[in-house]
Amino acid sequence: MATTQAALVDPHSAQDIKPTLAEDGTPPPEEDQFVSETLYIQNLNEKVKIDVLKASLKGLFKSYGEVLDVVAHSNLRMRGQAFVSFASPEIAKKAMKEVRGFPLYSKPMQISFARTRSDAVVKRLDATNLEQHTATRNEHKKRTRYSNPLKQKFKVKRMAAEMDGVAATPAAKRPNVQMPDEYLPPNKILFLQNLPEIVTKDQLMALFSQYPNLHEVRLIPTKKDIAFVEYMDEGSAGVAKDALHNYKLDGENKIKITFARK
Repeated sequence: MATTQAALVDPHSAQDIKPTLAEDGTPPPEEDQFVSETLYIQNLNEKVKIDVLKASLKGLFKSYGEVLDVVAHSNLRMRGQAFVSFASPEIAKKAMKEVRGFPLYSKPMQISFARTRSDAVVKRLDATNLEQHTATRNEHKKRTRYSNPLKQKFKVKRMAAEMDGVAATPAAKRPNVQMPDEYLPPNKILFLQNLPEIVTKDQLMALFSQYPNLHEVRLIPTKKDIAFVEYMDEGSAGVAKDALHNYKLDGENKIKITFARK
């Protein structure tokens, strides 16, 4: 039976050892795990904007109990990871049991318990020790700042690039031509092409509502093989575009999805 490693994972510094997995890559048995109010989530889709990701995680987990905090960052160390804090370990345990492996934005989530309490949890459950908790966390972050293996690896790569003169090479000017549809800048409105002529608005609503913040689907009566899909923000539109481009709606023809021209 695999046992967990007494690792210290801080939701705010996130530069610590990750929980040990069994030899086959699965988490340790539930009864052997350290249990806390905060879940540590890995294998998240790195293409999703941080604000969209945090909102999606909160929406997913709030059905199990009050979500005190969601911590996620776009930096190198935290990419593809997040922490979700609840008011009690029991809520966190139930949420992990039922959500582990859920394909959020097409990637199954890997979930384990964080090894330390988050600031939000300490503030709610042990407010008198919040100052000491914060000081301890900052000291740990300062102590490990230069020993973090990911940061060292990134630093080595950057130095190598500078030595080769890559970092100092100016970017070539792009010719002044109209940009192809595939490379248009982000837009909250998507342009769909090559749709089956029998497609309905309800079918497109069902397909694109799998992704958060869908606002509207607009069909073109005079040209049935195109449509526009609008989201509340560019980040949500980008996630849907990446997930559904070349999707075979009728099982045969791939639909083409690009950002609409502004």
